Amino acid sequence: MLPFAQPDFDRALRKGVPEVILADRKSPDEAVSIARAFLERTGRAILSRVGPELEARLRQEFEGQAEMEWIAPARAAVLRRPGTRPSQTGGRVGIITAGTSDIPVAEEAALICREMGCAVYTAYDVGVAGIHRLVEPLRMMLDEARVDVIIVAAGMDGALPSVVAGLADVPVVGLPASVGYGMGGGGVAALYSMLQTCAPGLAVVNIDNGIGAGAVAALIANRAAKARSTRCE
Repeated sequence: MLPFAQPDFDRALRKGVPEVILADRKSPDEAVSIARAFLERTGRAILSRVGPELEARLRQEFEGQAEMEWIAPARAAVLRRPGTRPSQTGGRVGIITAGTSDIPVAEEAALICREMGCAVYTAYDVGVAGIHRLVEPLRMMLDEARVDVIIVAAGMDGALPSVVAGLADVPVVGLPASVGYGMGGGGVAALYSMLQTCAPGLAVVNIDNGIGAGAVAALIANRAAKARSTRCE
C-alpha cells in the first residue's frame, strides 16, 4: 500500500465504476505512483485533470510498459497493459454539448462511459442559440442508435438539457459547464437552470463533473443492456 493513498483497486468489480485518479491536486510523483499501482493490480489506470508536467512524466515513465490513450480536450489519460481493453456491455450513451466550449467536460464523461464498456454517440455545438442544429443528432441518437441515456453538457444559461429532456423518452443527465460570465458565470447559472427544470426525467450533476455524469449514464445504460440481454435469453 502507498504511504499517502489507499487506492480502491476493486471498485470497478464492486461498483461497476472504475476509480479515477484526480491529478490536479496531486504532485506528479504521487500521481505516477498511484497509476503504477493500478497498472500492477488491475492492468489499467485512469487519470483526470492531467497537467502538462504530469502528461510528460506519464509518457516518459510508462514508455514500453503500457499503452497510453490521451484524451486531449479533457486532459485525461488511460494507461493500460496490452489486452486489457474493457469488454463491451451493449450499453449505449448519447452525449450532446450546447457549445464547443463544453466539449472538455463532455469528453471526460465519454471517457468514463467507454471505460465502462458503453458505446458512445456524440453531437457537439448544437445549443439553443441555433436550436435547429439539435434535430438531426437527437433523431439519430433516439431512432437509429437507440441510446439508453443522454448526457447534455451546457454552460451559459444551461437551457439545452431541459430542451432535450422535454423531447427524449430516455433519462437525461445534465452536466453544467463552467462557461459563462457575469453574475451567473462559472457554471452557476447553468446549474441553477438545470435544477429548476420543468422537464421530467432530467437529473443533474455538479459543475464540470464529467466523471460523475459519465458514471451515472453508464450505470443506467449497462443496466438497460443487461435487461435487454436477459429478455433475449
